[in-house]
Amino acid sequence: MRFLLILMTGIFLFASDATLEIVKSADNRPTIAIQDASEFGGDLTRRKFFRLVMGDLKVTAHFKVDDTYRTADYDAMVDPMLKSDNYLLRYRFREGEEQRLYMDVKAYEMPSGTPIFERSYRVENRARYPFLIHQAIIDFNDYLGMPGVHWMKRYVVFAQNTAPRQADIVIADYTLTYRKKIVSGGLNIFPKWADGDQRGIYYTKVGTRPVLYYYNIYTGEQRKVAVSDGMLVCSDVSRDGTKLLLTMAPDGQPDIYQYHLDSGMKERLTFYSGIDVSGQYIDGERRIVFVSDRMGYPNIFAAKIGSRAVQQMVFHGRNNSSCSAHGHYIVYSSRETDNAFAANTFNLYLISTQSDYIRRLTANGVNQFPKFSRDGETILYLKHYANQSALGIIRLDYNEGFLFPLKGQQIQSIDW
Repeated sequence: MRFLLILMTGIFLFASDATLEIVKSADNRPTIAIQDASEFGGDLTRRKFFRLVMGDLKVTAHFKVDDTYRTADYDAMVDPMLKSDNYLLRYRFREGEEQRLYMDVKAYEMPSGTPIFERSYRVENRARYPFLIHQAIIDFNDYLGMPGVHWMKRYVVFAQNTAPRQADIVIADYTLTYRKKIVSGGLNIFPKWADGDQRGIYYTKVGTRPVLYYYNIYTGEQRKVAVSDGMLVCSDVSRDGTKLLLTMAPDGQPDIYQYHLDSGMKERLTFYSGIDVSGQYIDGERRIVFVSDRMGYPNIFAAKIGSRAVQQMVFHGRNNSSCSAHGHYIVYSSRETDNAFAANTFNLYLISTQSDYIRRLTANGVNQFPKFSRDGETILYLKHYANQSALGIIRLDYNEGFLFPLKGQQIQSIDW
């Protein structure tokens, strides 16, 4: 696992917003050193473990992390040379029977060397070792009373192009270190988590007609949900899991529909002769935000469910798309350049539905498919820059971003 820390630059902030502000005005975060006491794996494997532990600590944005690789016995005395740090985190990987893998974690408060935290973790499948590390860092972070980072243990689901008209659905951890193909065969696109516990997904299989399926990632259960002529994509799911926002084009014109799973009823929410796509619930699911070309170019609009009136949400840019919503906030991708002979720049912007707040989140490259974490404090997205692609993480309150390179992958869409 490799990652790159990006200090966010080019930030614009207009008006005021009481609930979203940058809290790190000075870098007074505690320092932390790391020691590897593993009994499992060769040098390359142990270095991989270390980089993931170090990366998780950095991505919390709560620590200044010493990136020196150090080893020690798990029960050894604390090295006096480390007493200039605020904390020491020592961990050990060890083998179990069959494919089990254990991770023991011990933390010390410095400079006293007092043990303050100790936990053990286990996975039945060694390929899932990143989740041992994510859980350990989540728990240590919680123990110190830091703002939660529970999004670290959530799956990312994405559609990966494998050949012409062929795409697989893959789940991964947020660093892309763990990956597992769950749906293959044919063109499988636009995966969307079906529930907050991430037990299942909705996705579209494209054949003679697009079909929306539900797939349980634990049991392998698969069932057909809806069929339509033209376009059929699930773009959002209600909090209670009973309603879906679908983009459908039964008459050749894409609109947003609300689909009631219990009855199978489809409720049309937008009425426009052009293109309305990518509906997202906002404001307690009383309204939706969506992308429409009703101004002659893609832009972000909102509508109250049950009303035909629409409200323009974005007054910046001439090509705005790939939106995601959380509460009163919307993040979207905006094309900044219009160059017919070279790559264009697409930056991410954050706006509020309650004020004229706007904040630019990226500064270069092609940044698309932004997705909020469940708590709304972190954004995941895809970045393409200088012939490379990466999965990006933006920690909104800390004004920091991180990139995890995608090696030779073509990603069609993602959800978190």
